[in-house]
Amino acid sequence: MSSNPILLTAIHDVSPRFANEVDILFDRLAPSAGSDHIAMLVVPDFWGIAPLSKSPSFRRSLQNWSDQGVEIFLHGWHHRADQVPQSRFDRFRGNFLTAGEGEFLAMDRARAAKKMRDGRKLIEDITGSPVSGFIAPAWLYGAGAHEALAEVGFVLAEDHMHVWNPVSGETLATGPVVTWASRSAMRTASSLAFASVAPAILSRSSVARIAVHPGDVSKPSILSSIDHCISRLGRQGRLHARYSDLLPVTQGLAA
Repeated sequence: MSSNPILLTAIHDVSPRFANEVDILFDRLAPSAGSDHIAMLVVPDFWGIAPLSKSPSFRRSLQNWSDQGVEIFLHGWHHRADQVPQSRFDRFRGNFLTAGEGEFLAMDRARAAKKMRDGRKLIEDITGSPVSGFIAPAWLYGAGAHEALAEVGFVLAEDHMHVWNPVSGETLATGPVVTWASRSAMRTASSLAFASVAPAILSRSSVARIAVHPGDVSKPSILSSIDHCISRLGRQGRLHARYSDLLPVTQGLAA
């Protein structure tokens, strides 16, 4: 990894459901980051209504992005929870941190591993290239998901505060991911407030992370904040980088 501090940029919820929004976000980020320094988090069948298998045009887009060097991550399967967590803490996380989208929060190891393997195969069959890693919807993992990550062999994963290698257990980066919320006026206001101070908070961190979502394009204030935050992080001397740059050069992407 470079001795310079770096910036990782990711587009979440990449799906035929949000084809237009993903195009807008990619076109906005690529001029400064370069397509080979953008990660896309792909959902195989968003909410069960947008399967990749039934969208040949989006599959072609996904292959094109991969050919341009975009890092492709698996981002759950449905991006929607269909189980209620047993623990009170996990129920709180699932209700407070996301609108019922903590898909892997209550999932057991066997089911999580199957979804991870199936999702990885689906995407790799489309792109012809290895999936870089797995990032759970809403960055929420239960015990079963953590166990499955190592079993399946993903070497890159992240949550709100960390990037790590599930196979080795090594923490690769720490610090809060900067993201925005469009779901309500209050959440938008709080995310804009955090984004305004995040560059200062992250000024001594070797790795900064930006995560954007399709809903961000619905609010000009969020798009402006994204631009401003990336610009300020760039003025810290950060280089745009890939998640895989955090790994040793001899480390493969997946087992």
